[in-house]
Amino acid sequence: MSQPFSRYLHPFDVAHHPALEPEVKRAILASWASDRHSVENHPALRKPPGLKRPVPVDDVFAALRSLDGPDSQPTLQ
Repeated sequence: MSQPFSRYLHPFDVAHHPALEPEVKRAILASWASDRHSVENHPALRKPPGLKRPVPVDDVFAALRSLDGPDSQPTLQ
């Protein structure tokens, strides 16, 4: 990735970035979701290099889902 992780503070900063192509956003967020960025003894948190604070992996997944648009959200019954 040519984009430094520290440039973004939260997964939605990536998802809402106007200059990034959707494929780049997905690649960055998928990297953040990777187990290699999990916080030791806190598997629900991710801390990519350069990020000041860990973020919940659920936020990463939510940002990824937001790239799919509102029609792809599952409906609750």
